[in-house]
Amino acid sequence: MISFKNSVPALPVVSIKKAVDFYQTKMGFNARNQEETFAILVRGNVEIHLWQACDKSWKFRSLVLFLKPIWSGAETFIAGTASCRVEVEGIDELYSEYKAQGVLHGEHSVVEEQYWGHRDLATLDLYGNLITFYEVVS
Repeated sequence: MISFKNSVPALPVVSIKKAVDFYQTKMGFNARNQEETFAILVRGNVEIHLWQACDKSWKFRSLVLFLKPIWSGAETFIAGTASCRVEVEGIDELYSEYKAQGVLHGEHSVVEEQYWGHRDLATLDLYGNLITFYEVVS
């Protein structure tokens, strides 16, 4: 019998160092592991992996870019294109924390009640990856 147990989002960023600093100071995560091109951040039971999208060579391949646009899969333009959802308890408290830190998605961001039974809150990391925190409505 197969049993799925967990999922860990892996988000692309340009600079691991800057991203880890942002996640620690603005989003309340702690770095469990940090290397030059990879990091693992944790808060409570949630784990988020960051990987470095640092290939800038695409900027200098204008003709070749037309024929083969992506070579490495780690081009800098990939940073900020990912998203994930994280279940939490205490969404209203998290909203207050993230509003004070300025990491909400849009200036008019609020905790929204969804028809499928979640209350959610959209945030952006330093590079624009969308992280939606949600709480299940009982």
